[in-house]
Amino acid sequence: METSFAYYLFVLAAIVVGVVVVKKIASCLIKTVVLIAIVALMAYIYFNFFAAAS
Repeated sequence: METSFAYYLFVLAAIVVGVVVVKKIASCLIKTVVLIAIVALMAYIYFNFFAAAS
């Protein structure tokens, strides 16, 4: 009986840790993708509008 309780406790702890890790990785990944998109947009605007004018 005690081994199954310890097993379920371990599985519950693993699920909680897994959710926290996935949320942190996803948050960092989303920030990185947004930053790359902003830099690409700024480069596009610069090369198409400002570099062509001079």
